[in-house]
Amino acid sequence: MNIGNWKAVLNLVQRIAWAAFLIALPVTSFPFFPPAIGGEALVRPLSIYPLMVLLLLAVLPRLITRPVPKTLLPLLPFVLVALASSLLSLLRGIEPALGVSADARVLRGMFTLMIGCAIYLTTALLPDTVEDLRFSLRWIYIGGTLAIFWGSLQAIYIIRFDQRWYNLLAKLQTYISIRPLLSDRISGFTYEPHWFSDQILVLLLPWLLAAVLSGYTVFHWRWRWLTIEWLLLGCSILILPFTYSRTGLVNLAILILVSLLLFGPRLWRKKNANPSKTGKTVLWRLPIFSSFLVILLVGVILAFPIYFIGTKNPFFARLWSYWGKENASMSDYMAYLGLDARISYGLTAYNTYLSYPILGVGVGNYVFYFEEMLPYRPVAQIPEVLHMITPEAGQDRLITSKNFYLRVLAETGILGAITFAAFAIANLGSALYLRLSDDKEWKYWGTASLCGLVAFILSALTFDSFAFPNMWVLFGLIAAATRVLTHSSQTTS
Repeated sequence: MNIGNWKAVLNLVQRIAWAAFLIALPVTSFPFFPPAIGGEALVRPLSIYPLMVLLLLAVLPRLITRPVPKTLLPLLPFVLVALASSLLSLLRGIEPALGVSADARVLRGMFTLMIGCAIYLTTALLPDTVEDLRFSLRWIYIGGTLAIFWGSLQAIYIIRFDQRWYNLLAKLQTYISIRPLLSDRISGFTYEPHWFSDQILVLLLPWLLAAVLSGYTVFHWRWRWLTIEWLLLGCSILILPFTYSRTGLVNLAILILVSLLLFGPRLWRKKNANPSKTGKTVLWRLPIFSSFLVILLVGVILAFPIYFIGTKNPFFARLWSYWGKENASMSDYMAYLGLDARISYGLTAYNTYLSYPILGVGVGNYVFYFEEMLPYRPVAQIPEVLHMITPEAGQDRLITSKNFYLRVLAETGILGAITFAAFAIANLGSALYLRLSDDKEWKYWGTASLCGLVAFILSALTFDSFAFPNMWVLFGLIAAATRVLTHSSQTTS
């Protein structure tokens, strides 16, 4: 076989591995993982398997032969700060917690960060052309469609419970996730319902919302204004309430509102008054008042499935049922929603940051300082926190802050927060660069990137793992689109 044939085979393998990586993104806690690559962690992305192939065949050669994405430059200082903080923590003589030592926790934490960086690099470097970018989105949509279809099958027993149907799906779920299905919420392919809602919010909705708002599609099929993106967006919005994720629903509403306000629909056309001079059709944007009316209409449409879901789950209905009580207060409302534990986790992380403000306590070491840094409040008032501190046999779990921003502050200090903020700002600059392009293609990618950054800002309030692929794929696609646009501009100039 000559060199040309070898290259063709390698390119085919790379393309198959890339499609497999993208379609596997929704599976985040794959049960068949060896301990060497995180088999004892909760976050076990199935996409790691094709990722290893891509790192060997595509990423490492491209790092040697091509310039790295400019957004990587602010990410490297964050990684170095995280590494320095973690190494410094090993000198403090931290006592083990729940049978896990500090060095093992640091090693796992840095490993998850390296996985995230590998996902980002792979996503940023592989697409070389506009068609590569479209190819990537198509496979993300296919993986998302499979996840939503699986979630829809789970929603059947939410609407009307059937034990045999639930048992069948629960059995199949054991081959997809390490956690069994819940009988009153849907999880998709993920470990828990909130992860599924976050996946829809960050991995799918930004690209779908931007496509619907701009009339863009990566598929050949279109019937008038109806596209695959329209259908997938509708299914995503309808299925998300079945996760019963309160923060997921709030974030969904905010993302839709912000997207409509920033990139509101152009809903009617008006012929130019003097077509003989220009021969063009003028596209008029709705005035801001009319945009608010559209937003109100969307809110009313969303309210119906949310209320229906609330009738099936009294705990979920607490979102609106509390305010009929006497002596209502915001603090009691948070406790009524079950958010007091999350608030305690966040305040503990912030107290940890105040005690170690420069470099933090090291990646993954939040758990070792948890009891010491808990805010002053009787722990018995928060059963979840009490259970975390004194777990039953076989039910111990390492505690996390459940807030990405506070985790970065607690574990990498102000230096880590500044360097990661610089990385996020670099992505914002890239998104604006794409959005300000005159070309409709790049304007779409800029709109989707900005929607994605809004989704990340919202979702980061309730997740804290570096190994979740969602944000890294988002950042990687922003970098890839910026690189392709920059290269095409240099070529044509």
